[in-house]
Amino acid sequence: MIYLDSAATAFHRPPQVAEAVAAALGSFGNPARGGHAYALRAARTVYETRVRLAALFGCPRADHVAFTSNATEALNIAIYGALAPGDRALTTDLEHNSVLRPLYDLQERGLELDFAPADRQGRLDCAELERRLRPGTKAVVCTHASNLTGNPVDLERVAAAAHRAGALLIVDAAQTAGVLPIDMEVMGIDVLCFTGHKGLMGPQGTGGLCLRPGVQLRPFKRGGSGVRSYESVQPMDYPTRLEAGTLNAHGLAGLHAALGWLAEQGREKLYEREHSRMLAFYEGVRGLPGVTVYGDFSQSLRPGIVSLNIGRLDSARAADLLAEDYGIAVRAGAHCAPRLHRAMGTEEQGAVRFSFSPFTTEEEVRLAVAAVRELAAENL
Repeated sequence: MIYLDSAATAFHRPPQVAEAVAAALGSFGNPARGGHAYALRAARTVYETRVRLAALFGCPRADHVAFTSNATEALNIAIYGALAPGDRALTTDLEHNSVLRPLYDLQERGLELDFAPADRQGRLDCAELERRLRPGTKAVVCTHASNLTGNPVDLERVAAAAHRAGALLIVDAAQTAGVLPIDMEVMGIDVLCFTGHKGLMGPQGTGGLCLRPGVQLRPFKRGGSGVRSYESVQPMDYPTRLEAGTLNAHGLAGLHAALGWLAEQGREKLYEREHSRMLAFYEGVRGLPGVTVYGDFSQSLRPGIVSLNIGRLDSARAADLLAEDYGIAVRAGAHCAPRLHRAMGTEEQGAVRFSFSPFTTEEEVRLAVAAVRELAAENL
């Protein structure tokens, strides 16, 4: 099987990741829940993972990296922790349901919610976003890059506009963490939400959020923390404020190993490999009769995503044919991005998403282009 679904989850991972998880299963106790060797070993790995993530993302304090099970949980923590009924928030048409559904829930309870639009190629209208921002807006919630088209967002511009209005910038980096350069301080990001199982190449069940010092989020969960056990409220120090209950230390051991591998290989080198494979596929399919490619490929920094449709062929049917007849794994349908499909006019057909990784080979790209060419010729 040719795996071109890396935007959903990494499949090819460094072998060190599985080795670290297996070792942790046989040697970890509960981090921050004891002073014995097993608990301390787990706690050290958890702490070192915070340090590596803070360095990767330009987060000034490692204790402001809080772990979650994925980007969805991180976004829920950030959105419900920053916003309440009666507040005003601004988001965009590019967003995943991990952003949209918490915001819609708050909207039903009195949140004033507005959207910056996208065009037919899925590009965010930053000028319109700036026009819709006004004093009193509590937060702007924005993706770093669309999971459907791969189109990146100019976060520095969005951050400047948000801060002029006195708003926080909450960023969904599910598709860019480990792939594109991220520096919270330089880019003006107040809360960065990420997952560990995509570009970071860690295990599923890992993720988190990084907070700029001074940002205050209400706890999303309350429970055991290992500290201040006689207090009736969740401790307010980070990261404990946002980490009730036992962490997935075994998964974090795998993420720790993945981060070490990324640092050894060099994020820039890995990005160039992924980008070149994506670009070769794009150049191979964009001119094919009957093939419609979505997104803006003029920017040099973008995740390795190419979404397309083949004539009037339903995207789910196209994905099935690619899997069954060509052994190519892709993602089809709505991609949990309903507003962007409406903006692009693909709500009914959906789209077929090919997503690449540093492990994708030139031969796999060639075979994927040939498969699309054959399907397009059959469905003119």
